[in-house]
Amino acid sequence: MENNKIAVGLDIGTTKIVAMIGRKNEYGKIEIIGTGKAKSLGVKRGVVSNITQTIQSIQQAVEEAESVSGMKIDNVVVGIAGQHIRSLHHSDYITRENADEVIDDADIENLVNQVHKLVMLPGEEIIHVLPQEFKVDSQADIKEPKGMYGGRLEANFHVVVGQVSSIRNIGRCVKSAGLSLSKITLEPLASASAVLSNEEKEAGVALIDIGGGTTDLAIFKDGIIRHTAVIPFGGNVITDDIKEGCSIIEKQAELLKIKFGSAWPGENKETEIVSIPGLRGREPKEITLKNLSKIIHARVQEIIEYVFLEIKNYGHETAKGKLIAGIVLTGGGAQLKHLRQLVEYITGMDVRIGYPNEHLAGDSEDTLSSPAFATAVGLLYEGLRGDSYSEQIIEEVIEPVFEKSPISVTTATKLTTNATANVLTNASMEISSEQKVQENQKPRIKSFLEKFTDRIKDFLDNAE
Repeated sequence: MENNKIAVGLDIGTTKIVAMIGRKNEYGKIEIIGTGKAKSLGVKRGVVSNITQTIQSIQQAVEEAESVSGMKIDNVVVGIAGQHIRSLHHSDYITRENADEVIDDADIENLVNQVHKLVMLPGEEIIHVLPQEFKVDSQADIKEPKGMYGGRLEANFHVVVGQVSSIRNIGRCVKSAGLSLSKITLEPLASASAVLSNEEKEAGVALIDIGGGTTDLAIFKDGIIRHTAVIPFGGNVITDDIKEGCSIIEKQAELLKIKFGSAWPGENKETEIVSIPGLRGREPKEITLKNLSKIIHARVQEIIEYVFLEIKNYGHETAKGKLIAGIVLTGGGAQLKHLRQLVEYITGMDVRIGYPNEHLAGDSEDTLSSPAFATAVGLLYEGLRGDSYSEQIIEEVIEPVFEKSPISVTTATKLTTNATANVLTNASMEISSEQKVQENQKPRIKSFLEKFTDRIKDFLDNAE
């Protein structure tokens, strides 16, 4: 299997695990050649809770994708999410020894490495360090400091943090399923690359990915990732509410939600009733659709208000932070009827449903361009994008970070349009001056992502 032509995205979700094999066609669009799906039994709220069941589900999804495509899967691009993910903002600076020399990659690298030395809570690791704007001496709002003169280089950073154990557990599941990790990326950023256009990222947009266990938020403005959050509520909580409120089993509650559920109670009349078969010969239950939509509405409203609070915390109500492109809803939960109207009503922002067809070839199956497959398509896209060197791709999506030295990316825009997302980094990693000299001499240097992935592999090897 040639990595530069074929990639595999593995979405380890709370509801389902999807393995997606694809390649780029002659027009640079993604052509999906095999997909496998398995019910996810060992993941809760985005975090692996049962290793054995998760391994079995991964193997099932992979085997299905292999039989459809006729190919053998070796390497996969995996996403991480879950309630353990948090983000913070941090400013840092370095004082340069010689202000008469121009700022180069090494200076930016030193600054980013300094952020990686931040003391985190026990068991936490910095996953992404994403520069926002730079400041050189007294000149602020610089996107490209390379080539400028100055004694003090400063930057605002968006730092994403996660639990080491949760990331290692995913690595363990993937390896035990007979696969190797080629790349790791944050799931909301993968979803963003699948459904958002560059124009939306420039204008300002909030991507809300409603999954089974979590609702992920990624906010872009001026082409840069500005804010990320993972909220530990998703479609499964709505199903649980229906199960409790209507006194029915989970399977029936899920079917009710999908077939008859609505996020807007005013749409249903009192006379609309659905009959649910009773268990083991018991009398069937009759449920009014109005009551069903009231239960759904209450929980969805809570989730959306939680997300909207995050959007307001980012600074949406300020003139500088206004999100002109509004909100894009994706994920399986985005398929709930009248959800778009409810989100518009609560937030007062423009809303659209995000389908992962931004990079898909025109002849792709309709089922694959469903919002439920946004993360899987995004992971596949990240895997394919990392090894593409065509001028068109470089111009359109800007060179992927993992093909460069550790943050030898010279601009916030480069790093973060690209941040969609392969920047998995290691907080405790320090680079010696000898390594730096070697890096400057070599055209191909391992990125933070690759080092982090290697570190997980080493850990798994040593654990056996």
